[in-house]
Amino acid sequence: MARKLTVGITQGDGNGIGYEVIIKALADERMLDICTPVIYGSSKIFGFYRKQIHYLEQINTNVISSARDAHQKRVNIINCLPDNVFVEPGQPTPESAKSAMTALERAVVDLKEGNIDALVTAPINKRAMVNEGFGYTGHTEYLQQEFGVSDVLMIMVCDQLKVGVVTGHIPLKDVPGKISKELILTKLRLMKASLERDFGIYSPKIAVLGLNPHCGDGGLLGDEEQSIILPAVQAANEEGIMAFGPYSPDGFFGLGNYRKFDAVLAMYHDQGLTPFKALAFEFGVNYTAGLPIVRTSPDHGTAYEMAGRDMADPRSMISSIYAAVDICTRRAEFDELQAGRMKTQTPSSEVRPGRNGSVIE
Repeated sequence: MARKLTVGITQGDGNGIGYEVIIKALADERMLDICTPVIYGSSKIFGFYRKQIHYLEQINTNVISSARDAHQKRVNIINCLPDNVFVEPGQPTPESAKSAMTALERAVVDLKEGNIDALVTAPINKRAMVNEGFGYTGHTEYLQQEFGVSDVLMIMVCDQLKVGVVTGHIPLKDVPGKISKELILTKLRLMKASLERDFGIYSPKIAVLGLNPHCGDGGLLGDEEQSIILPAVQAANEEGIMAFGPYSPDGFFGLGNYRKFDAVLAMYHDQGLTPFKALAFEFGVNYTAGLPIVRTSPDHGTAYEMAGRDMADPRSMISSIYAAVDICTRRAEFDELQAGRMKTQTPSSEVRPGRNGSVIE
């Protein structure tokens, strides 16, 4: 892309490690060469956490009222919160939850208006936000509603592994009743489309995991593999999706078979995220596929126990910013290529039958 992308970054819960990883990620001036960052939060809270990071000499900031005014060579901050905002590192409070909601809502407005090109969200406390009236179980569900899409797919991303989940933030006891052939097929369609458009992987190979131990052991430990998952895989194959499985998760990851595939579709949250974080916690990125916009996030939570102590590792936030820029770039390239292909196709109005049923162009 010719122009530098503007990346919006929400503060998340201001009492967690969000500001610390944001500041550390943006402290390297080379980050300003790849994007123009706009933080949605508070310059006061930014300054508070900046002082806790002793090795940083200087970081140039620019307080703005609109993302349209962002300075390309500085870290821009939009003050979404009142001047008397109070910081309590390590403590989930109603105020920090409300502030996280306010910052997210403001960033989404700018995203919809095209004032920023992508969104990176710092960690939130889901329970605290729900208690304050946030009607969603996480960023993913909120953004799905805001952008009016019927379904989305959470994909955890790193260099060696991409894992999506059929069911997301729901209790484990509800998983068996939630999964269906249709839902798995929908997630496979979303995964294939995202791998091609967002990651530049054409005709991707997708592994599908089973639900029960040992994939049900021939029905002894459950029959979802035979009655639901395998039919979904077969239906996906009929649509041209290269899906394989179901595979037993323990052996699949234990033997490193994930390396043979471009992505993995797990049946539930911890089935996919546990091996992913074991393999790539420091660099992992949470990506929401299926949205008309690009949103990434670090793969960790608020980590209150580290807040304000200069202990947080920024590598997942750095990876999230890089991923947002990379995906925006690949999307633009993919869409441009698709548009070019459409132009080279002969319009149907110029095709007419010739003699003996032949076609004249």
